[in-house]
Amino acid sequence: MEYRSIDVIPDAERHGSPRNQFTLWFGANMQITAIVDGALAVVFGADALWAIIGLLIGNLAGGAVMALHSAQGPRLGLPQMISSRAQFGVYGAVVPLLLVVLLYLGFAATGTVLAGQAINEILQVPVPAVGILIFGALTAVVATLGYRHIHMMGRISTVVGIVGFTYLAIRLFTQHDVGSLLGVKPFDLATFLLAISLSAGWQLTYGPYVADYSRYLPRETPERTTFHATFWGSVIGSQWSMTFGALIAAVPASGFLSRQVGFLGDLGGGGLLAVAIFLVIVVGKLTVNCLNAYGGFMCLLTTVTSFTRAARVSQAGRVAFIGGFLLVSVLIALLASADFLGSFRQFILALLMVFTPWSAINLVDYYLISKEKVDVPALYDPDGRYGRWNTVALVTYAVGVVVQVPFMAQALYTGPVAVALGGADISWLVGLAVTAGLYYPWAKRTTRPPAEMIYPAGTVVS
Repeated sequence: MEYRSIDVIPDAERHGSPRNQFTLWFGANMQITAIVDGALAVVFGADALWAIIGLLIGNLAGGAVMALHSAQGPRLGLPQMISSRAQFGVYGAVVPLLLVVLLYLGFAATGTVLAGQAINEILQVPVPAVGILIFGALTAVVATLGYRHIHMMGRISTVVGIVGFTYLAIRLFTQHDVGSLLGVKPFDLATFLLAISLSAGWQLTYGPYVADYSRYLPRETPERTTFHATFWGSVIGSQWSMTFGALIAAVPASGFLSRQVGFLGDLGGGGLLAVAIFLVIVVGKLTVNCLNAYGGFMCLLTTVTSFTRAARVSQAGRVAFIGGFLLVSVLIALLASADFLGSFRQFILALLMVFTPWSAINLVDYYLISKEKVDVPALYDPDGRYGRWNTVALVTYAVGVVVQVPFMAQALYTGPVAVALGGADISWLVGLAVTAGLYYPWAKRTTRPPAEMIYPAGTVVS
């Protein structure tokens, strides 16, 4: 069992290869929720061909932002959200952290419902709680064992996903004239931009915990290598799944969104073949749910230790935090009605607007202002270099969130600019641009980064 938590990973414990980043993020995206994300682009009105192109653009743009966060891991040896204290202050970092925890809790709950349905189909059990509890227990085991085992799940889901989704694609192409599904509708800017936003938002949600899974890499691992391994793993995996989803949704009267798990089982051919597809669904969801649980635990721990000043916790503490997070997510999955889950998912999608300004501030500060130099001990000390609250980052963050509101196009709220654009949601792009444009000149004048990396006393750096 992993015993490190939010503390710096010493060089003597560094291990792994960047290719593990590829398999982890490829496997995490070869899953049913990514298929649904791609299907939504067509359901909301886009032609399948233009939806696929838009999804690709969004995956490339959002994936680049996400992979820049991953590249920080080997140099810092820290979980992603701990490094946010360098921008927001030790206490100030709690503001985005609490929203991040809520988001991952929602993703874990909705993922548990879908995987629970697949387990129930395998076991032929009509009681939803059975599948949900089994999947929650599986997630708890792997997430508690930690880093190495999560990467192992990534490798397993990569192989399983390639085999399973290739088979489903063959079934789709042999049962339907897929070529006739493309180019049916003329190009529409609003739905094209929506497709870009769906995939870009998908990639951006990984930002607050992506470095959690690269922080054990050897310190000398080139940033470029880490970036590309993460970027291409996430982009190829998600684009594969989303393209498949867009094609399924384009099939007349497919009914995919009304019975996602059952539809894929039927497409697989029923019987034992359907059981195999349900196993593919479970493996894919288990990988990404472990990311949500592990990342959620890191965010919770980062929040608590902001006030306790602790730099690490015991194994018992790790187990307690992970168990508590998963218990809440399983309870939500058990108690939620289908209508509630739909509404909750829309609420979660609306919360994506909190990620873009955080990403902009973190990346601008790390790469352009601090120039990859961080005072690590000060990240755990409210009286240190980074202080309790960083007004510059917090004000910029608030502006970055508010400025997106007129550009939002969600079920809960559609802003006036989005209405004028025909329902196109470009809020994430506005949030990135405005936040970066405001933060860089302001922080450049006020921030005093260290002249070189400062590690805790006793840390051996090779």
